Amino acid sequence: MKPKKDLLANLKNDLPSGLVVFLVALPLCLGIAIASGATPFSGLIAGIIGGIVVGTLSNSPLSVSGPAAGLATLVSGAILAIGGVENFNIFLCAVIIAGGIQILLGALKLGGIANYIPGSVIKGMLTSIGILIIAKQIPHAFGRDRDEQGHVTELFPFGNEDWHELLIPLQKIEVGVAIITIVSILTMLLWDKSPLKKRLPYIPGVLVAVLVAVVVNEIWIRTGSKMQIVESSHLVSLPVAKNPQEFFGFFTFPDFNGFANGTVIMYGFIIALIASLETLLSIEAIDNLDPERRVTNTNKELFAQGVGNTISGFIGGLPITSVIVRSSANVNAGAKTKFSTIFHASLLLVAVILIPGLLNKIPLAVLAAILILTGWKLAKPAVFKGFWKAGKYQFIPFIVTVIVIIAIDLFKAVPVLSGYGLMIGVLAGIIAAMGAILHGNLKNSYYFHEERHSVGDTINIRLSEEVSFLNKAAIRQTLDHMPVNSSVVIDASNTKYIDYDVLELIKEFRDIKVPLKNINLQLVGFKEAYKMENLSHVQSVR
Repeated sequence: MKPKKDLLANLKNDLPSGLVVFLVALPLCLGIAIASGATPFSGLIAGIIGGIVVGTLSNSPLSVSGPAAGLATLVSGAILAIGGVENFNIFLCAVIIAGGIQILLGALKLGGIANYIPGSVIKGMLTSIGILIIAKQIPHAFGRDRDEQGHVTELFPFGNEDWHELLIPLQKIEVGVAIITIVSILTMLLWDKSPLKKRLPYIPGVLVAVLVAVVVNEIWIRTGSKMQIVESSHLVSLPVAKNPQEFFGFFTFPDFNGFANGTVIMYGFIIALIASLETLLSIEAIDNLDPERRVTNTNKELFAQGVGNTISGFIGGLPITSVIVRSSANVNAGAKTKFSTIFHASLLLVAVILIPGLLNKIPLAVLAAILILTGWKLAKPAVFKGFWKAGKYQFIPFIVTVIVIIAIDLFKAVPVLSGYGLMIGVLAGIIAAMGAILHGNLKNSYYFHEERHSVGDTINIRLSEEVSFLNKAAIRQTLDHMPVNSSVVIDASNTKYIDYDVLELIKEFRDIKVPLKNINLQLVGFKEAYKMENLSHVQSVR
């Protein structure tokens, strides 16, 4: 009887939390799909598969998977590179490839891959994604959403001889759309600070904003105005089925010729990498928020994500990751098991089948407002300030990652690389981090300052437990500055590994510099494996 009582207790928590996640996920699935340059239906498919398939296979009790804002700019670039939304069925092959790679990563037990990428680089990637989301949604926020390929830079006709022409876009703003955007942003900000939020903590601000936007537009229509505040072209457009056969006809299936397309294959690898990193980061964060401190098997999670992406690609859905916004909403709503995420996806499926007409009343402007605030949370000034305070070795890789991604994907600094900004930015950040390590090793405590040394003092150089090639420059600089007629002790008593290049450097110092400068050298603790025992002309202590 105990398992039954536990199940009932969990359902008591999981059903309400699943409802809350559904209310958060619905507008996000729609908004992310539009931000990705895809159809709203593809975002809902990803949300449904992420909840039901990944939720069932995942080892995480609280994580929620679905389309991610962090992949929106990447997916948008991929769709454009492959030929636009008209070739969406070819793009789906990239989603399937990404899923297959994730399954392989899970099978090879590479769930710890995120630990090998500096946190400053990952944070830089997420920050740049936030900036790109905001930039891409600004045109939508002002009614320029007929062209889903636009960026904020396209609002301004740079290159005109007359500067007053920069104001031309202001004349083309859809006033009704701008009103809905502003009202939606204010609604979400005020809701989080209002007394009602304390009384109704499980009602998400995004849902309130959507309801307000729909009500405002409907009231405007029903007051007898000749035109509604938001035209139908600026509303969500989901297909409405008259029967089950017509509903299944809405799904898009992949064009398998895409598997022979080099661009598709490349984007498949990039999506797999970025989606895996975002998933692993989200999983780590949610495990830390879990009141029961349960630990997710990351290898199993990658496998589950891979299966989800493969299925999503086969039926016309966007790429899937574990997402922190929906997952944290799940935790805050009091979820206990993964039944909550499965239930939320089931509600998404019911909504798509039963109430698509109601969903089509949602203005695109409110979805743009939701994504703008999502981007702001990723890229707010406090993030930059935090890394600045953390020091240059954290700030430099972070800012290099941000600048490279923004320069390539937003300002098209290198047009041929457009769409690959995330990958190139991450690589640039890793290189910057490695450069910072090399610079730090060059200036570490190995360096000897001759002016601080008194004649007759013994100079002790204690090697660390692991001495790699990264320490070579610092050790060379230290040994090169040893004063004449000094006594030097190089102590490797606590050292377990010394790189071959460093050993050669010490031997060179022993055989050449020591006789020239009349240095009394002692080598302490060097094991026979390092072949330093043949020290005929100096004293060696073991």
